[in-house]
Amino acid sequence: MLTGVGESQTVRSAVFDVCRHYGLTTWFGNPGSTEIPLLADLPDDIRYVLGLHENAVVAAAAGFAIGTESAALVSLHTTAGLGNAVSAIATARVNRAPLVVLVGQQDRRHLLAEPFLTGRLGSLAGDYVLDVLNPPRPQDVPTCIAQARHTAIAGRGPVVVIVPMGDWDEPMDATVCTAPSYVASSSGVSAGDVERAVEVLSDARAPALITGAGADSADTWAALVSLADRLDCPVFHEPFTSRAGFPQDSPRFAGFLPAGRAALRERLAPYDVVLVVGAAMLRQYHFESGPLVAEGTRVVVVSDDPAEVRRSPADVGVIAPPASAVAAIDAGLSAGSATPGRPSPTGIADRLRLRLRADGSALTPELLFGQLATRVAAGTVIVEESPSSRDALQLLVPTREPGGFLSAAMGGLGFGVPAAIGLRMARPDRPVLAVIGDGSSIYCIQALWTAVRYDVGVVFFVMENGHYLVMERLTERRGKAPWPSLSGVSVAGLARGFGVPTVEVRTPEEVTALLDDVIPGLADRNEPLLVSVALAASS
Repeated sequence: MLTGVGESQTVRSAVFDVCRHYGLTTWFGNPGSTEIPLLADLPDDIRYVLGLHENAVVAAAAGFAIGTESAALVSLHTTAGLGNAVSAIATARVNRAPLVVLVGQQDRRHLLAEPFLTGRLGSLAGDYVLDVLNPPRPQDVPTCIAQARHTAIAGRGPVVVIVPMGDWDEPMDATVCTAPSYVASSSGVSAGDVERAVEVLSDARAPALITGAGADSADTWAALVSLADRLDCPVFHEPFTSRAGFPQDSPRFAGFLPAGRAALRERLAPYDVVLVVGAAMLRQYHFESGPLVAEGTRVVVVSDDPAEVRRSPADVGVIAPPASAVAAIDAGLSAGSATPGRPSPTGIADRLRLRLRADGSALTPELLFGQLATRVAAGTVIVEESPSSRDALQLLVPTREPGGFLSAAMGGLGFGVPAAIGLRMARPDRPVLAVIGDGSSIYCIQALWTAVRYDVGVVFFVMENGHYLVMERLTERRGKAPWPSLSGVSVAGLARGFGVPTVEVRTPEEVTALLDDVIPGLADRNEPLLVSVALAASS
């Protein structure tokens, strides 16, 4: 257990020790007066990363947590700070980003009188936090932070710890309830755990695999590649995925599934068994009646998220770490279980030819992405928040290494810019490119200041079409959109106002010249760059 509380130690100094012990030494925050007793004169080994809005702070911390594969710490200011951050907290939860969210509160000694800045904080973030901890005494704050960190990692989501501002200077004592200094969890899966799944797959004449964001790890990729080879089957990806669950340059990769039930049934019709790994079966968008798969198709779902398994219409569900479960299934299948001659999906190259615009004289998303694909290294991370061009990006720039793609799992805007910054801070060894829509960028444009201030070398491609294009396309089905275009907004001008170097490209030739100049030095870059991509009309 954590020990070493001295008689002269304060709650504040004990919290620093806890954070050092667990590696929580990079803090993301936007300060308020209730946090000043904690933040004033921070020790040199605690790095405070300032963001200019709480959404930026939480999204950057989420990117950092995803990049480090551990928890990150966020400091927010009472009701205003937590309230501003709720949408980003919701996104972090669905993106499975472990966060310890410290929220300042008025001094507990006069909370009953509801002084200025008192926050009714317990339920403000709703069900999107794993837990909300209110330390019963000031001396319990360090333990609550340790417990929050354990919960955040185990549940892969945010945990709120509410700390009254007067607690920080209180002395510690010897009656502190401590937390484990190390928590280990078993990832082992026995043959019995996957017996039913093995039985179903053993009987399959034409199986298919479907992967999701929960399969985005090197171990799971390796297990899925082995299983796909054993079954001699295609591998699809869930729609609206926030991460990549399989190497998309593999000949086994069969592309991304549609989000409508009718199209999904048609795509999966040739297969009699579908194994879904790291996702629920399966995320939809607009409601359509009918089943997800054709009658007679059996479904097996494997996930370490009980909620994903619980909401899946499946014949067999396995709640277990995906890598271990897939490896156990692979081991349980006999070497001769694969059946030759099963139907093959349309090849990924065929779909690329269908999606790629042939006109090289117009600056389209497809043209930019096609050029990116021939230049970026396999380890490059693509952060996406450009809904109208997302499909083309995923098709044309395949993810080739685990952790190589990140998007907002909730679909809400404002995540991409700060998440890319936090991720690059966590992984300076990996180049990071962000592809952001012009409408999306404005939701959290002030995050660019953080990239400048902390020398974060992300290149942001802002796809400028002057519209909320996805919303306008959806509205066209019913009538005319009631809002104007985004004409008059200069994202490049806004970026320059925050100190970010910018380049504006308007032709295919300018794109080629820019990429030839920027991409070779991407891995060593320590300065952000915003590229304003003036798309052709209707792109």
